[in-house]
Amino acid sequence: MTTYKSLDQNNTHFPEYSEENLAWLPSTFAEVVVMVKTFVLKEFDREVIQNQLYYHTREHLQDVQRRAIAIFQVIYPDWRESLDYTRLYLLLDLCAVAHDMIQIFVSQTQLHTSRRREAGVSETLTIKKVLSYIEELNQQLKKYCVNDSVLFTDADISIIQDAIQATICIYDSFEQSIYQPALYNPHKKLSVVAYIIAIADIGSLGMDGIAAYNQEGSLLFLEENPDIVTVILNQITATLAVDNPQLYENIRQRLLKRARFQVNFAKSRFIRHYQEIANLPKEAIITLTGQTFRYLNMQTIKEIESTTPTSEDTTLEELIDFFQLKSLISNKN
Repeated sequence: MTTYKSLDQNNTHFPEYSEENLAWLPSTFAEVVVMVKTFVLKEFDREVIQNQLYYHTREHLQDVQRRAIAIFQVIYPDWRESLDYTRLYLLLDLCAVAHDMIQIFVSQTQLHTSRRREAGVSETLTIKKVLSYIEELNQQLKKYCVNDSVLFTDADISIIQDAIQATICIYDSFEQSIYQPALYNPHKKLSVVAYIIAIADIGSLGMDGIAAYNQEGSLLFLEENPDIVTVILNQITATLAVDNPQLYENIRQRLLKRARFQVNFAKSRFIRHYQEIANLPKEAIITLTGQTFRYLNMQTIKEIESTTPTSEDTTLEELIDFFQLKSLISNKN
């Protein structure tokens, strides 16, 4: 009997096996995708704990999956009848799970400042780690002459790489908001999977409405400002204006900045969305704009402008209440 060592990729193991016991080998591409998703989620869960993530959690992945699938079904309503579209669906699902696997923050040199990510760093490392695992998996499966249809092809790998890269956001100083430059690159044609993952990733306002959009903003704020969690947990905010007015103003300004970003980002989504979906199949655009992204309209923008506290004299207590930080922290802890 010949026994082979199982692959060890960052503490993720394939089952031990031998020539007499190959039952673990996948027989479909869907099963191989599940293996990759299992690896990704294990890495992702570790990141959530190590980096104190509030927004980039399993819930965010599930939201992106749900939104991506909804968009996909509009574009390919009969996808189950085609093997090619079924494979695209599986790749879409994998990319939705994998796109935020790694989160890298710039080292902070000052207390009581927001932590930030450099554009593209987390995504590049995510791509490298996911594709490295897929390459190892392909090699392992090839040893046992599995059907080539279950292996990741070069085209599959290109789709995964492009889809994760498409989620990279950069700041637009004119709009005072962010956008995904890959959607505007005339020199590179993106796959449909990349388009869907990108617009699903930042599609909460259009697809889920104001409440979901505001909650995402709150969770992102907590993720980027973990020092505030302790202040709120210890109920220091009630006396902070007297005990530490400098810290009070510091936190208030950070929350005001987030509130103003919420308004600007909503406006940007409304303006940019129609251009971003222009390259998708024409027959799907009417449904996407009228139904799938039904909240992305001027009425929604006006409501966000009128209900989001952005005035310079807004108190810290009002901002904490608006972002519902106490309840979000309580639920997390």
